[in-house]
Amino acid sequence: MRIAVAGATGRMGRAVLAALRGQADLELSGALARTGDAACGQDVAVLVGGAAFGVPVTDAVEEVIAGCDILIDFTRPEASDTYAAVCARLGKGAVIGTTGFPPAMLERLQKWAEAGRFVVAANMSVGVTLALHLLEIAARVLPDADIEILEAHHRHKVDAPSGTALRLGEVAAAARGQRLADVAVYERHKQRAPRVPGTIGFATLRAGEIVGEHRAYLASPTERLEIAHVADNRQVFAEGALRAARFLMSRPAGLYDMQDVLGLR
Repeated sequence: MRIAVAGATGRMGRAVLAALRGQADLELSGALARTGDAACGQDVAVLVGGAAFGVPVTDAVEEVIAGCDILIDFTRPEASDTYAAVCARLGKGAVIGTTGFPPAMLERLQKWAEAGRFVVAANMSVGVTLALHLLEIAARVLPDADIEILEAHHRHKVDAPSGTALRLGEVAAAARGQRLADVAVYERHKQRAPRVPGTIGFATLRAGEIVGEHRAYLASPTERLEIAHVADNRQVFAEGALRAARFLMSRPAGLYDMQDVLGLR
């Protein structure tokens, strides 16, 4: 299977490149970077060390996507929007771990998935996918519990709350027949009132080089349930992305997520 990596010079791009080494059934076919990146024209080994891959870093989007079976994309919404459109036009698959999509872009992804094959997930970790599954059950079984979501990431992350935290909130709200937009509380420093029942609160930490931590609290007056996931290394997301790529190769056109990849529905 020919794999291309978008955002090859970024943290997650490098993690995916490293994870591809030694994979008997996967071959790196292309590596995309922004125009003007210093790595363009050099073998991707300059990014992760070790023996040469025989694949140069490039900004030639059409060429790279045309030459792959699956594109793995951990970039930013604007770039992912462009890559997904090209994948759909060329009938290619894409594993998209980008977060922070505005609603209009998500709608376009759904449309383009009719021609392409996309796995789109705010978090590619198998453990996080299981945490989402458990939270859905817990929110349904404990309908009166207060739900609070805490997330922590490195100082460089630009979106807050994280895409994974928002997904946790969406899953919890949906389990109770709600829309997150109607019940989410993102700040309380100006409020001088008790917590409103049925709301879902968010707290965000940005510090150092924290890879990713997510905790969902479901609290009643008599007990508290915590569902937590801590990523110790970015390779966990890269490994999940490779698993999603393998899943896509045997699937028809459509929009999938990591629950589909793990067979949880």
